[in-house]
Amino acid sequence: MVLDILVVGLMFFGLVFFTGGGIGILRFPDFYTRLHPAGKLDTLGSLLMMTAVALFNLQHVTVSNILTSIKIMLIVVFVFMSSPTATHAIMDAGARAGLRPWEKGVPKE
Repeated sequence: MVLDILVVGLMFFGLVFFTGGGIGILRFPDFYTRLHPAGKLDTLGSLLMMTAVALFNLQHVTVSNILTSIKIMLIVVFVFMSSPTATHAIMDAGARAGLRPWEKGVPKE
């Protein structure tokens, strides 16, 4: 019972972070500011939701379920390390391509 409440809570907060990231990507004005919610909120949303899936998988404790949950948490670690790195690489590529940050009051070219 407590595990179910924890899983639902983690899923809910993961969904909140994913929704915030999606809204941020749609609402922010330029390339650089759109990368911020894509990198931060999606990473945290996936961390919460994958942790919920790993915990839900442990309702019936068997060796197979434990190994599956460990694999899910290893995926979380990989995403947690690779998503900020990929966001930085994309931002660096935009800077090298000459994309200028948005400035309030300056018309787009």
